[in-house]
Amino acid sequence: MTPSQIRALRAEYPQSRARDFAQAHGLTEAALVAAYTGLHVTRIDARPLVLVPRLAALGDVMALTRNASAVHERRGVYDGFKGSETVGMVLGEEIDLRIFPAHWHSAFAVAEPDGDTVKCSLQVFDAHGEAVHKVVLKPESDVAAFDALVADLRLDDQAQEEPTSPAPAPEGAKADPARRDALLADWDRMTDTHQFFGLVKKHKANRLGAYRLAGAPHARMLELDAVTRALELSAEGGFPIMIFVGNRGCIQIHSGPVQKIVPMGTWINVLDPRFNLHLRSDHIAEVWLVEKPTRRGPAVSIEAFDAAGELILQMFPKRASEESPEGVDEWNAMARGLAGLMAEAAE
Repeated sequence: MTPSQIRALRAEYPQSRARDFAQAHGLTEAALVAAYTGLHVTRIDARPLVLVPRLAALGDVMALTRNASAVHERRGVYDGFKGSETVGMVLGEEIDLRIFPAHWHSAFAVAEPDGDTVKCSLQVFDAHGEAVHKVVLKPESDVAAFDALVADLRLDDQAQEEPTSPAPAPEGAKADPARRDALLADWDRMTDTHQFFGLVKKHKANRLGAYRLAGAPHARMLELDAVTRALELSAEGGFPIMIFVGNRGCIQIHSGPVQKIVPMGTWINVLDPRFNLHLRSDHIAEVWLVEKPTRRGPAVSIEAFDAAGELILQMFPKRASEESPEGVDEWNAMARGLAGLMAEAAE
């Protein structure tokens, strides 16, 4: 489909969300956005080392990171950027990101007319045309800084076509049963949760495969509604939590309380003033309670996966401070209680 054909078809479905429209018509979302280049879209430099340091000047914006099953939206300022060619971080008080530059393939500045206003955003895509990260300007944001960013980072190439390659097939759960004892021995020696990725790689497994292989007490399967229950109980308890949602190129983290949990059909939503989460509950195929040893005590997480074995989200407790376990004990008791409900149901 040519860019002009994409625009003509889009005009017939103006109310459809961009991702939904693209999927319904066999397009990538990047191809849809690129079709408007030279109209209300400008191609800009996608390199995080160039782009992300400029985002703080935009002021209060919304950061959006999603995968096929969850959308994570966080208001804040892009403070505290640190990065290299291989990894980057935004460590602001509200916006907290882990960035993987290899997957920041193309970026667009969008200034789309919307009645009497203009909706401004920055949208980054991977080589498969899937959205990696978006920055959405709000009424409080600095539009002059947005315009300056676009002028400075504008690329010479302003093509309306966006060639992409097919996304790799999901890996699915992977583990070697013969390595279970060695896996568990290394698991028990962990002192930091960040060691887990290297651990599973060492034993030729992946995250879900390791959980299935390890079993209790290291990893226990929960009911499919455990994420919803954890959100509801966290809201009732008022203790802060961390919610991670990511894709190939970015992981976005909410740290703080959740308050308003709203189911809408197949969606479970957190609708708070500075944080929104939209989760497709019908995509959840497995939920695990995972415990990893650390120097400060066990790190207890609730993690949801889809039917293909892809990670949808992770939830952890948030410490009130480095020294204080306040909030952690409440989360751990709640999460382990969910495992207890699963055990009772199995009896």
